[in-house]
Amino acid sequence: MSTAEERSGGDDMPWAEVGPEAARRLLVAAVEAFAERGYHATTTRDIAGRAGMSPAALYIHYKTKEELLHRISRIGHEKALEILETAANSTGTAADRLAAAVRSFVRWHAGHHTTARVVQYELDALGEEHRTEIIELRRRSDAAVRGIIDDGVAAGEFDVPYVPGTALAVLSLCIDVARWFNVEGRRTPDEVGAFYADLVLRMVSARK
Repeated sequence: MSTAEERSGGDDMPWAEVGPEAARRLLVAAVEAFAERGYHATTTRDIAGRAGMSPAALYIHYKTKEELLHRISRIGHEKALEILETAANSTGTAADRLAAAVRSFVRWHAGHHTTARVVQYELDALGEEHRTEIIELRRRSDAAVRGIIDDGVAAGEFDVPYVPGTALAVLSLCIDVARWFNVEGRRTPDEVGAFYADLVLRMVSARK
C-alpha cells in the first residue's frame, strides 16, 4: 500500500494481519509492484528490492510470486466480502442496507485503490486452484448484493426487472473506482462513497 494510499484512507499499519514483519514488507512491496507494472512484468527481484531485501529472502516467506498474489487477493476479497455481508445482515430497509453496502465498498476501493487494483484486476494470473478459491469469494459477494436487492423488490422498495444483472452492475460500478481514483482529486473516499450510494439507489428506483 503506497504512502499516498494510506493518506487517502488506508490503515495506519497496512496488512497488519500478515506476519512476520519481513513477510508483511514483501507483501506491501508486491502490491506496489503489481499495481505499477502488472503481475507478469514484475519479477521477484523487483519485489525484494522494493522491500530492501535480497531475492533469496523472498523465498523464505513465499514459495512463488503467484503465492504472494494469492495471499494479497485472498485478504482483499475477504475484506470486500466482510464489508458487503455486514451491510446485508444489518437492520434497516433494503434501501438503507444497499446504500451502506455501496458506500462502504466504494470507500474501501477508493481508500485502498492501489491494493484494490491488484485484488480486482489480476485474477487471471492466479493458478487454477487459487483462482477457484477467489471466484467463490466473489460469488459470495455477488450473493450479498443480490440478496439486498431481492429484499427490496419483495418489499416494493425497488423496481428491478433483472436482479442478477443489476447486482453485477452495482459491483462493477463500485470496483471500477479503484481504477480511476486519485488521492489528489477533488473528492475524498467518503465523498465518492456517498455519491455512489445515491447513484445506485437511483439505479434501482428506490422509492422515497
